[in-house]
Amino acid sequence: MRYLHTMVRVKDLDASIAFYKLLGLEEIRRKDSDGGRFSLIFMAPPGQPDCPVELTWNWDGDDALPSDSRHFGHLAYEVEDIYALCQHLMENGVVINRPPRDGRMAFVRSPDNISIELLQKGNALPVQDPWASMENIGHW
Repeated sequence: MRYLHTMVRVKDLDASIAFYKLLGLEEIRRKDSDGGRFSLIFMAPPGQPDCPVELTWNWDGDDALPSDSRHFGHLAYEVEDIYALCQHLMENGVVINRPPRDGRMAFVRSPDNISIELLQKGNALPVQDPWASMENIGHW
């Protein structure tokens, strides 16, 4: 047995692709099904094609999507500099739901309400402001 991918349904394909690109992922393959009227977009960190997230987009909409995807859990990514990535995300309009107050862990949400955990590679970074004093926002 081997891990293949994690699938999440998305409502706005362009917004979702843009969000995952902000995280540093890149599109590694795509399948468009004219008969099934859906697209599968696989995105992964550079050089890690064995760890993709599959974005599933139904061309005619998907009213069956839950309003809160908390039953899913979360995707987790190890990052080189959690402070720099969180700053980059904030500058591009992404809410940091759980700021990296400890220099180690943060949570954000995708446009489709998928919880994304960001973990600092190696040891936690030294605690610093503004992160240390930021409060949680919403659910994560």
